[in-house]
Amino acid sequence: MRLLLVEDDNHVAAALSAILARHGFDVTHARSGEEALQALVPEVDCFGVVLLDLGLPDQDGYEVCGKIRKRTSTPVIMVTARSDVRSRIHGLNLGADDYVVKPYDTGELLARIHAVSRRTAHEDTTGSTETVVRLGAVRIELPTRQVTVDGSVVQLTRKEFDLLALLAQRPGVVFRREQIISEVWRTSWEGTGRTLEVHVASLRAKLRMPALIETVRGVGYRLVAPTG
Repeated sequence: MRLLLVEDDNHVAAALSAILARHGFDVTHARSGEEALQALVPEVDCFGVVLLDLGLPDQDGYEVCGKIRKRTSTPVIMVTARSDVRSRIHGLNLGADDYVVKPYDTGELLARIHAVSRRTAHEDTTGSTETVVRLGAVRIELPTRQVTVDGSVVQLTRKEFDLLALLAQRPGVVFRREQIISEVWRTSWEGTGRTLEVHVASLRAKLRMPALIETVRGVGYRLVAPTG
């Protein structure tokens, strides 16, 4: 798999590139946001994953993430020193597929890279025969992957849509965390659990319906169909 590493520290990039190469990745190194955007020209874009460090010298990393998403659907994993949920949600809202927080374990990073690449290869994970799911003011169009609330389109990332579509298959039924991670992230790696929490928080905020997805403590989540 070809991987675009966006990192301004040459020493960090060299060490990480060596590790990734040992695990079969063909790494291209971009030292700035501008270099990254130039490497992602649509006609020649063939990267499997973009690993984006947010501490860039020329542009705000979040801004670069938004620009990347506008020109390609290649999965983006953010690398950030910020561990607060609000910062993570901001990155996910801009189109990032996942994140790792510094300092991170190499094994964790590799697991996340493989997880987003597997999910991209299996983008249609809902398994539903319906084409449209209606939940009160929420309308989920599975073929076009479009979600609207009261007729207004809500922009969701791929993972957010897959998560919502999965829960919407059986409103009221509790989905175990392990099941959600397996079906949406295509992995059983336990470290993905925190990512699940962030995606649930992001969905609640974007849909402006905090009560739509209920947390069942110690078990998982269920979608509560609106009444009336």
